[in-house]
Amino acid sequence: MQIDTLRRRLRALGANPRHEHRVLRLWSQALPQDHGSRPIENFLPATLRAALPDIERELTALASTHSEHPGEDGSLRRVVALADGQLVESVHMPPGRTPALCVSTQVGCAVGCTFCMTGTTGLLRQLGSAEIVAQVALARRYQPVRRVVFMGMGEPAHNLDNVLEAIDLLGTAGNIGHKNLVFSTVGDPRVFEALPQGGVKPALALSLHTTRADLRAQLLPRAPRLTPEELAEAGEQYARLSGYPIQYQWALLAGVNDSAEEIEALVRLLHGKYAILNLIPYNAVDGLPYQRPTQEAAAEMARELHRRGILTKLRQSAGQDVDGGCGQLRARAVNPRRVIPLHAK
Repeated sequence: MQIDTLRRRLRALGANPRHEHRVLRLWSQALPQDHGSRPIENFLPATLRAALPDIERELTALASTHSEHPGEDGSLRRVVALADGQLVESVHMPPGRTPALCVSTQVGCAVGCTFCMTGTTGLLRQLGSAEIVAQVALARRYQPVRRVVFMGMGEPAHNLDNVLEAIDLLGTAGNIGHKNLVFSTVGDPRVFEALPQGGVKPALALSLHTTRADLRAQLLPRAPRLTPEELAEAGEQYARLSGYPIQYQWALLAGVNDSAEEIEALVRLLHGKYAILNLIPYNAVDGLPYQRPTQEAAAEMARELHRRGILTKLRQSAGQDVDGGCGQLRARAVNPRRVIPLHAK
């Protein structure tokens, strides 16, 4: 379902813009449609009131819990069942200052990142804009969500219109601050054209992973062929326009992108940029040829970059103890024999 389709349906039932906003606000914030001190009989037209129970049931069915996997770090990975039976993943991040949720934008992914379990499936289908928002509504039934990161399964730029429609709703009726909506991409040029035009301008996260164009082409085989320098320049322009620093994502792969040469190149690339570098130690996946660095090595890389003037944060991949790297839980749910739990070895 698309949000625009839902809007047209509400209008056909007699909703004016205030009625429409109320229905979307309550849904996206996981509140019942009769919520509030003002009786809906005094506000909504009778035709809309009569249809609301069916609409509520349909919206609830867009995303339901297939399984939950709490981590020792306080994170919660959820396998979400869509109305057609397809499965995606969303993640409640470990507790912090701003309750955050990572959502999926596609079933599968076409980029084919060689270190990602999702990339092994290919793209199965796009999520509708309402299905994206429905993951937030589902999560909000259980705990607050004030930050939404579009960094789960899928490449948001490959589902751009639906993701932007979801961002627009979450940044208005959904009551999420614009800087707390984080659009993550491998660097599709269409993103740099589209985001500045929106009424809701999200923060931007760019998957960098290496300063070497040849290595990046190997790690992200179907990403647009922007060089790291071109990516950083486009990111800097959007950062200055939006007022939010670019978050550069760096999946830290032991022996691949953690060398002294990479550190030197990162300093040259990001020095003076309005940016944050997120070092994310890799969630090892059985069958893929990459390993997680030691905590000591990851921390030393972060310290060295920070000493060299690069604002660097060492992130912890949520769900290590539940083998919860992106796509792992879905793969296990679809085919329990496919993913061997690493901690069981």
